[in-house]
Amino acid sequence: MNIRANILLRVYLSFGLIVLFAVAVLVRLCDVQFVEGDKWRAMADSLSTKYINVEAARGNIYSNDGSLLATSVPEYELRMDAFAGGIQDSLVFYTKVDSLALRLSQFFKDKTPKEYARYLRTARQDGARYLLLKRKVNYQDLKTIRTFPLFNVGKYTGGLIAIQQNKRILPFQDLAARTIGYRNKNVSNAVGLEGAYSDYINGETGKRLVQRIAGGVWMPVNEEAEIAPKDGADIISTIDINMQDLAQNALKKQLIASDAHHGSVILMEVATGEVRAVANYTRVSKGEYKEMFNYAIAGNQDPGSTFKLASFMALLEDKKVDTSTLVNTGNYRVRGHTIKDSHGSIGVVTVKKSFEQSSNAAIAEMVNTHYRDNPKQFTDHLYNWHLHERLGLQIPGEAKPVIKNPKNKSWNKNLTLAQMAYGYEMQMTPLNMVAFYNAVANDGKYVAPLFVKEIRRLGNPIEQYKARVVNEKITSDETIRIAQDLLEGVFTNGTGKTLASPHYKIAGKTGTAQVADANRGYRAKRQYQSSICGYFPADNPKYSLIVTINDPKGTYYAALVAGPPFREIADKIYASDMQMYNEVEDRLVGNTVSPEAKAGQSKDVKKVYRAFGIKSLYAAKSEYFNSIDSSNGVVYQEYNQVKGAMPNVTGMGLKDALYLVGNAGLKAKVVGSGKVVSQSIPPGSKIGKGLAVQIELK
Repeated sequence: MNIRANILLRVYLSFGLIVLFAVAVLVRLCDVQFVEGDKWRAMADSLSTKYINVEAARGNIYSNDGSLLATSVPEYELRMDAFAGGIQDSLVFYTKVDSLALRLSQFFKDKTPKEYARYLRTARQDGARYLLLKRKVNYQDLKTIRTFPLFNVGKYTGGLIAIQQNKRILPFQDLAARTIGYRNKNVSNAVGLEGAYSDYINGETGKRLVQRIAGGVWMPVNEEAEIAPKDGADIISTIDINMQDLAQNALKKQLIASDAHHGSVILMEVATGEVRAVANYTRVSKGEYKEMFNYAIAGNQDPGSTFKLASFMALLEDKKVDTSTLVNTGNYRVRGHTIKDSHGSIGVVTVKKSFEQSSNAAIAEMVNTHYRDNPKQFTDHLYNWHLHERLGLQIPGEAKPVIKNPKNKSWNKNLTLAQMAYGYEMQMTPLNMVAFYNAVANDGKYVAPLFVKEIRRLGNPIEQYKARVVNEKITSDETIRIAQDLLEGVFTNGTGKTLASPHYKIAGKTGTAQVADANRGYRAKRQYQSSICGYFPADNPKYSLIVTINDPKGTYYAALVAGPPFREIADKIYASDMQMYNEVEDRLVGNTVSPEAKAGQSKDVKKVYRAFGIKSLYAAKSEYFNSIDSSNGVVYQEYNQVKGAMPNVTGMGLKDALYLVGNAGLKAKVVGSGKVVSQSIPPGSKIGKGLAVQIELK
């Protein structure tokens, strides 16, 4: 063989070996891909692990009185590992699977026992390690399910896998729902306390190791999370659940009666600025209202006549007028426009009277006359009172008020000042308005409304909030005093006279404003907003309150529309808050006499005396006592029952008398009502069982 042939042979042999190796590799690849593909894919899945976030239990939201407004409750997704350690033995599984199917069927009532048995057996045959059984199972049900056959083999070995999730619930349902708010992962805008304090409420997520099994399902490696989540902090709000309930019911009742489009109520505490109730309702259909928008803090509109308080205070502060100054009512003509009083002219009256009767013409003429040459002097008061600024609330969504000044392009030198005087050509929310009235009630101290008092973690305060003072003194003491007097006059002699209470004084102002219809102005469609803003009791203010009703049908005057819910809320709060009552004068006497009580059980009378702060003048050691009338009051005599003798029941109530008579073995015949005045068998007489006795009550 020559050299050339030898070389070619070696080349062909090498090339053949390479081709053969390539074919072998290709065959093996096909075998791995198609023949053993499922096996290797399952193995790859089983080797894939990762950490996932475990959601923390969100913190609770409480009302001012300790009621639970929002909380998280655990909810579980139940799955099953058909090859868990305790049930790997086929004999164990198939012996108890039918019993488990029966219990699951009886408990969930969604499948028959046969369907559950078939479902579980198929899962076992398919090697299911993460079989879905049920979603949205509560903790009590989970405890019961853990006792079912197979699952009771052991917490970690019985095959039951419980994946905890947290469900947010509102125990009082729609009460203060908009203020409480919600968290929506798909919406960036924060709503209510849930949104504003989410960093505190959400807590810190934990970590759990999961592995991917066949089908791309991620299954927890361990029952417990590797890094436990840290529960969220609790929020203590200023809302009082009883006052919130009252506000919502009163508002909804009036909205239905007036067939109005929407309305709102805000109740806040004068001294602290703490908001006790916020109610907002929008009509969704005839007679049906839901809380869809927070008009209280985001509903910017012309406030109307409730704004006249600010105009009068500016005039009083600048000494332009006093309460006895005379002013015209009826009509006031400015260039191209006539400002009218809807109730007609009441003639030439004092400034005080014009405020009480809510004359548009009077306040427009006063403001326009005294400030038209220097309108900035008027608007500076409004700006100094911070009426043009947001209040910096603890919840999101607050609208920015719009208060014009002469530099604004929309300022009309002939009309704007006169219109502003009675609450037009501006935008304010109900909360802006009630906060200003609250400052007057608070002797000039302007505090921002407060929605959250405290943040707690594990019962310990981590943040506390106090009233934030916006303006320490909005005007002089004299102006505040006059303003308070004017507001009281509205309810004693003015437009709010029909709403006055005989039990306590109310101070405030009614307001009926025509509302502009979007870009079409005021003439396109006549819509009105009726409102009342004020505080009570006027002589010692504790609460400020505003009620607004938008687009009522029929009558629209504030006293008739906003008045009923305002009065209902004020009355019921006053009736339930004993701290607002005038203190009863203490009277101390030397020879005190105990108030008379019926004879009977000593401990009951002592309990009543203690409740009234009265120290009893006897030290009865026996269970019962009798009272003896004397010229110096009431004397109490201890009574000890003697066996076989007639008890003395004179002076007792029927319940105690029957108890003693029955214990003595007597049959009682009762005549009259009240307390016992006589008994047919004298006290101490010898008696026998079954003897009849007549007791007379008066």
